[in-house]
Amino acid sequence: MESPGAVVATGFYASVPVFTRFEEITDAGLYLPVPRDWVLGVADVVSSTAAIAAGGYKSVNMAGASVIAALGNALGSHDFPFVFGGDGASFSVPPDGAAAARAALAASIVYAREELGLSLRTAMIPVSAVRQAGLDVRIALFAPSPNVRYAMFSGGGLAWAEGEMKRGAFAVEAAPAGTRPDLSGLSCRFEKMPASRGTILSLLVVPARREAGPEFWQLLQSLLALTADAREAGRPVSTGSLRVKWPPTGLGLEARSRHKPGRPLLLDRIDVAVRTFLSFLVFRFRIHVGRFSPVTYYGEVVENSDFRKYDDALRMTLDCTERLAEQIGAVLADAARRGIARYGLHRQTDALLTCITPTMYGNHFHFIDGAAGGYATAALSLKA
Repeated sequence: MESPGAVVATGFYASVPVFTRFEEITDAGLYLPVPRDWVLGVADVVSSTAAIAAGGYKSVNMAGASVIAALGNALGSHDFPFVFGGDGASFSVPPDGAAAARAALAASIVYAREELGLSLRTAMIPVSAVRQAGLDVRIALFAPSPNVRYAMFSGGGLAWAEGEMKRGAFAVEAAPAGTRPDLSGLSCRFEKMPASRGTILSLLVVPARREAGPEFWQLLQSLLALTADAREAGRPVSTGSLRVKWPPTGLGLEARSRHKPGRPLLLDRIDVAVRTFLSFLVFRFRIHVGRFSPVTYYGEVVENSDFRKYDDALRMTLDCTERLAEQIGAVLADAARRGIARYGLHRQTDALLTCITPTMYGNHFHFIDGAAGGYATAALSLKA
């Protein structure tokens, strides 16, 4: 249910085209320019490499997803353009959502530092500044299922904004110590999902130039055609790969997403332990609770998952064969030699789900990443 004063899909955002075939991301005509008075928000975890090396990449994912959860709860609706990037997130909001967005980012910095031991870097950048830099922010909406829509960003402006953030421009200052965002709905109750075809491949492809051109879009079409054979590649999540156990591996992280200073963390752990035990029983024994069906929910998790996205970069987390991973690597190496694209690839054995569940009925979001560094490690090889 939306809260009073929620920012919802009206005006510009309600007019953004929605497509249902991911291959249509290369259709430039689907993307509409974001209004000049809107604002971009960007965030990422600084030095996530250390957390990855220590086996803490799930914490990094939680920090990135916290930005989306915090803003959605602050606005009273998740009907705004956002994208999850593994070790960060990006979004855009209209002017009447800017103050809530800044407060959510400021509180998320403190949450990441005090609960996760991570440094979250954030910035808010006027779309007008992007256009002054000679770039644009355009969005279209991809609906992987009838229940959710994910924003796709093009125009080069989002990538430019991330670069500005990393050099310290437009920075959002942290809220006072002890501040916490409302992270209701943010959870990590599913266990790792092992590859069924050979490997979990995290793939990141960006234009070699400031903005995507025809050759880059043709490259993406080739990659999507390569991955179209279900025997060779597919989404890492299936109803068979979704596993819950008790206590869940992510119990501590979920408890910290609820924790408030001055309250013993043990109480939050107990609260989450009880909640997850009840949900474990519901899912383990397929118990219907009112109109809630575990089987229906599992199907929605699979359909709603964001294993492919575009935010001035093609990001995919694929369950694929080693042969296909080699083919993809060869195609991208050739594109890099020809000056069309830069890319990063990272193989791992498992995938992770981080979830935002404003409701258990249809409209819930599931962010997929590789379990051993995923997009963050792929980005490191891209930089190299």
